[in-house]
Amino acid sequence: MSHAIAKVNSSTVAEADKWEVVEGNIYFPPSSVDQSFLTKSDTTTWCPWKGTAHYYNINVDGNELKDAAWYYPEPKEKAENIRDHVAFSKSTAKITSE
Repeated sequence: MSHAIAKVNSSTVAEADKWEVVEGNIYFPPSSVDQSFLTKSDTTTWCPWKGTAHYYNINVDGNELKDAAWYYPEPKEKAENIRDHVAFSKSTAKITSE
């Protein structure tokens, strides 16, 4: 069975047996993300085929990692499979999958 984990330092921020991969990023289902590490950011970015991405700050060990995770609450039709799924910055989180 497949398994994916996102860790920041030694803290597991997401863990899932099912996920989506888009443009090399693992998108974790909302239910697999530990929301206690996340706070919403005001940052948004635009992708022509996915839509508007909204960001989270990650809070681990007393440090806030600004805009280190993102999700698409209202994706365009071609990206509907990642609606509300969360991806993590590879420079911030160690993401493994088996």
